[in-house]
Amino acid sequence: MTQQVEPGPHARLGRAVGADAGVAGVALVLPAGQVDSARGPSAVAYAAGRGLARELAGAGVSEGLRAHVVRYRGRGWNGADARLAADAQWAVEEVVRRYGDVPVGLVGVGMGGRAALRAAGHPAVNSVVAWAPWLPGGSVDEEPVRQLVGRRVLIAHGTEDGWAAPDLSFRLAERVKKANRDTCRFEVHSDGHGLRQHRAEVRALTVDFVLGSLFGRPYARAVADALAAPPPLGLRMPLASGFGTPRG
Repeated sequence: MTQQVEPGPHARLGRAVGADAGVAGVALVLPAGQVDSARGPSAVAYAAGRGLARELAGAGVSEGLRAHVVRYRGRGWNGADARLAADAQWAVEEVVRRYGDVPVGLVGVGMGGRAALRAAGHPAVNSVVAWAPWLPGGSVDEEPVRQLVGRRVLIAHGTEDGWAAPDLSFRLAERVKKANRDTCRFEVHSDGHGLRQHRAEVRALTVDFVLGSLFGRPYARAVADALAAPPPLGLRMPLASGFGTPRG
């Protein structure tokens, strides 16, 4: 069962990038947040999300991809309120209202990764990408996973992440894989929470997965192998240096 969506009068979709007409799919980028905060949304996190949205939209323009960054009501998850997840669910409903029956891919960063995983229960959601999802250690075994059944799921996590423990995303991925075989997880070796050292490879991986899931493009070999491999192999797939770089 998915979480009840509360009205989000202050959540909104950021300015669209990508296809101007004939929208055939939408990518929603969910920025990072904070554990507890009463402050408004972070302009820095939103700006980072805009860069990712532009890259996704540019790569998928020929298929009719449009992308938005979600502007949360505030930057805090705030315990049981799970406000970022509620805003993500509102955003999916807003996409359906605007664009009709098109597939939606959720791409979440940090705490936005957890929000993306939580919001996947909407029938329009086709796929989820979670970068370094924040998962409190005491709750990872109770984190809902049934909403991910029927979706394609990719988690990418830096092995040196000192803020959102990679072992916890692995434990969650194990649970998701049992419910949904179309799940994979990539480990970004030597990288931290921001995935800055291998940002180009992580973005290329995300583009490959989103376009493959939304529009049926063939996945890169590494992605196809990770989806097909049994655990733990497909949940500890190393992200190769230079992934997505054209070979001469």
